Amino acid sequence: GWYAWSTRQGEAPTYRTANVERGPITATVSSTGTLNPVTSVQVGSQVSGQIQQLFVDFNSPVKKGELIARIDPETFQYRVRQAEADLESSRSSVGRAQVAQVIAERDLKRTKELVARNFVSPAELDRAQSTFDLAAAEVRTAQAIVQQRAAQLATARVDLSRTEIRAPVDGVVIKRSVDVGQTVAASLQAPELFIIAKDLRDMQVDTSIDEADVGRIKIGLRATFTVDAFPGRQFSGEVRSVRKAAQNVQNVVTYIAIISANNERGELLPGMTANVRIVTDTRDSVLKVPNAALRFRPAGESAAAKGDAVKNDDSGKSIRGADAGASKGGAGGGGQVNQFRERIVTELKLDSEQQQRLDPIFA
Repeated sequence: GWYAWSTRQGEAPTYRTANVERGPITATVSSTGTLNPVTSVQVGSQVSGQIQQLFVDFNSPVKKGELIARIDPETFQYRVRQAEADLESSRSSVGRAQVAQVIAERDLKRTKELVARNFVSPAELDRAQSTFDLAAAEVRTAQAIVQQRAAQLATARVDLSRTEIRAPVDGVVIKRSVDVGQTVAASLQAPELFIIAKDLRDMQVDTSIDEADVGRIKIGLRATFTVDAFPGRQFSGEVRSVRKAAQNVQNVVTYIAIISANNERGELLPGMTANVRIVTDTRDSVLKVPNAALRFRPAGESAAAKGDAVKNDDSGKSIRGADAGASKGGAGGGGQVNQFRERIVTELKLDSEQQQRLDPIFA
């Protein structure tokens, strides 16, 4: 039994044939990305307060300038009233200062006439002149205060108008971050209330390109992509730009490429994962052979090490190793390995140098 097992011949290797043909070939770069609107606007609040009303919700279409939310305006209305009262008070001060200036001007004229007739001393003229100059300065100060109060009133009215949140662009609300009764604080930065996509008919795919492939990506290259929501369907686009800002995640450097995506039918939604295929080069009428024909893997190499006679080639078909388990069984196993080596040398017609390269494999 041992003799029969050690001298048995393994199954002959099987070969797959394919025709060499002439036709077009393409070079592509594959990646994954995320669908996003071309323009999305984050709508915030420049004033703090409590949300009093909401006029839109998710997926609501809006027009530029449309009222979409309102913050409780009561506090800001009181500020406007206070600013209006301060403005009126400062205008009254201007009137009093102007009256004082008129009186000082009359005194100055009288004093000049009396000095000209030597009824009073020139010192009285100097005093009247100083009084008039002071009154004129008081008028200018009061007028400046009026302008200041007017600016404060304008600021209060602007803050009041900002309690009405309006859409900055035409589009669709794709996110709402607040509810009625919620308090927003705009102390350091404007809080996010809504995100409005300007036009969902024109979208883009933000895809990450490996640094080894980014040199082949050019603006205007044709690209196709698929999404899991529509299996079997293919969407087309082109490369719009390649952002120069690199992203380094765990020492893997990638660059963001922007792929256009036509969404006239409104099927594509923001946030979908897209499997992108960018065509970087094409050739017409060239000789083509399968990739598997460009590789050679001895059938018994892995089988002898693993004890498994079944392997997969590059085309996905299973072939059986010629001498599975040849390394087992002492001298008989060694003879089987030598026989397999001789068969390779004979079938491939290897020269002496190529045979020497096989020696480490069968050692």
